[in-house]
Amino acid sequence: MPSPIPPGLPHADGTALVSVAVQTPAHSAVGDLLSYESAVPLPPGTLVRVPLGAREVLGVVWDAPADAAPLPAGAAVRPVAGVLDGLAPLDAAWRRLVAFAARYYQRALGEVALAALPPQLRDLSPAQLARRLKRAPATAVGEAAACYAPDTFALSDEQRAATDRIAVEPGPFLLYGSTGSGKTEVYLRSVQQALAARPDAQVLVMVPEINLTPQLEARFLARFAPLYGADSVVSLHSGMTNPQRLKSWLAAHAGQARIVLGTRMAVFASLPGLALIVVDEEHDASYKQQEGARYSARDLAIWRGREQGAKVILGSATPSLESWHASRPAEGDDPGGRYLRLHMPSRIGAGALPRVRLVDMAQQPRGAVFSPPLVAAITERVERGEQCLVLLNRRGFAPVLHCTECGWKSDCPHCSAHQVFHKIDRSLRCHHCGFAQRVPYACPGCGNPDIAPIGRGTEQLEEQLAQLLRNVITPERRAARVARIDADTTRAKGALEEQLAQVHAGEVDVLVGTQMVAKGHDFRRITLVAAVQPDGALFSSDFRAPERLFALLMQAAGRAGRDAGYVAAQGSPCEMWVQTFHADHAVYAALRRHDYPAFAARQLAERAEAAMPPFAFQALVRADARTQEVAQAFLGACSEAARAAALPGLEHVTLFPPVPLAIQRVANVERAQMLLESPRRAALQRFLAAWQPLLHACRADPAHRGLVRWLVDVDPLAI
Repeated sequence: MPSPIPPGLPHADGTALVSVAVQTPAHSAVGDLLSYESAVPLPPGTLVRVPLGAREVLGVVWDAPADAAPLPAGAAVRPVAGVLDGLAPLDAAWRRLVAFAARYYQRALGEVALAALPPQLRDLSPAQLARRLKRAPATAVGEAAACYAPDTFALSDEQRAATDRIAVEPGPFLLYGSTGSGKTEVYLRSVQQALAARPDAQVLVMVPEINLTPQLEARFLARFAPLYGADSVVSLHSGMTNPQRLKSWLAAHAGQARIVLGTRMAVFASLPGLALIVVDEEHDASYKQQEGARYSARDLAIWRGREQGAKVILGSATPSLESWHASRPAEGDDPGGRYLRLHMPSRIGAGALPRVRLVDMAQQPRGAVFSPPLVAAITERVERGEQCLVLLNRRGFAPVLHCTECGWKSDCPHCSAHQVFHKIDRSLRCHHCGFAQRVPYACPGCGNPDIAPIGRGTEQLEEQLAQLLRNVITPERRAARVARIDADTTRAKGALEEQLAQVHAGEVDVLVGTQMVAKGHDFRRITLVAAVQPDGALFSSDFRAPERLFALLMQAAGRAGRDAGYVAAQGSPCEMWVQTFHADHAVYAALRRHDYPAFAARQLAERAEAAMPPFAFQALVRADARTQEVAQAFLGACSEAARAAALPGLEHVTLFPPVPLAIQRVANVERAQMLLESPRRAALQRFLAAWQPLLHACRADPAHRGLVRWLVDVDPLAI
């Protein structure tokens, strides 16, 4: 019987053991790396096909652990089934990024590594990949000129100062610029500087949402295609087809794509020449993954930039409080933050920031959706040929149907939430589990035919506005047109682009939408923005709710008055109207002054006093089970096991009691969570790493048989 050999060392017959990361079920306790036999030594980063159980799966050859123990005597080692030798190995920097993400966010190494690769690549055999590469040969990248692309805009003093500092200082940078201040032009100039400095340099530009990539791609192509070729700019996001994603990934991996534009998933793109990372709208919660490995793409971008020697620019008009605190200037005994803050307060090519008008709804007619002054203001704008944006962050016609006789509500049968009434197709839909059904003709509880909607969604706002403006005539002598953009109207492929084109062409006078139209879009003729029902976030149990509300309203306000020439020609300043029952709230006071620093200072003071992020570090352990009792019992047992074992770091970690989630049942599964908090990030990480075996052991206990799944969420955004 041959003696066991550690991974990476050759057998006497010339074969070698290799360590391979494969996609194993989350928290399966299988281990990070599996050993396979290879006919030839394979360098780390090589993509291979390997047997796993009865299946054959894609794997990544990994660096053999320094403390790898010999295999047990007589252990059967299965051979590698195939090598995808048409691709260069994934480099050490990429592997370090994946290993860090898996370790920090408490996930299996193979789970993160394989999720970071294009889905289609996971299903290709070596022969299929060879045919794929042959069918789409590498496109030669255009010769890069030794000078900048022709600049279409003259930089302002603020833009030039920011660009110059980015060019000569290491960063990371927080580019704090008001909406319309020209942050995108600073990105473009910084990208050009990075690409011109090295012939192999690559740049990653991230945006929070898919619908923002087309307009950004158009700007980057216009600027860089003449220099580097049309194939030098690629996109990478989940809205693309699998073949499109594979093509973009291959171009980035081979270094042919000089610029990669993408959403959060793009942070894991293989970019061997990475020189610059731009994270636009860095405050946006969409950068935090909410399924599987719950990573923050923004935070990983900072880590990756430091690891690979790439500069990182975080940009926002309303930075996250974590980034704002990390970019604080030195003062007294405080050495300041680790980011360099660059400020651009002036708008470029746009008018002044809109005047904010607060409407006290307590003084308006009872039950009014739109106050008379707001209706008059919208009417006046439309009659002059201007456009208006009405924001309500709730889609559907109404949040719930209600019976006035017996109190029945349109609750979801599978969730502890209401089904939302959608009037257009007469359906009730749960926005949590997706369950849908037809609206009943009468109350299911008592038979009363008079069931009515309670509350309002964007669908109802669109209908009511169309009714209020039915007699309003535009300068083109046509009736006012109201349109709606939300997740319901943009389900079909290409629907969002088509609707946005109609807005830009002036075919829409009043646009009703959710937050998806409140950020990033360059609407040139919108001069009035109205937020209809924003008060709910003021009293949320989530301590981040005021921050999200302020960011949303500031972003929405930035859609108004983006064309200074147009605003001047119209002869009246742009405005933002906010209908509220709490006009004296501090959030609205800061909004009226467009004073983010004052808002941030107040919020940070409150968080420091309460020892909340960024002054503390948190993790959530969540359990899903058939009953709430089982879910909470599992979390309680895990907490007791941690205390009994006196895990390292425990003295600096507070474990709170398990509680149900705000929406505790989704798709007939009960959900509970337990919060962990520590003033030290390192202590929390030590504790979580040591706790993993105990979590697995508790999961295997027969007492928790009703448990469906559990997960750890590090640095959660919603509690």
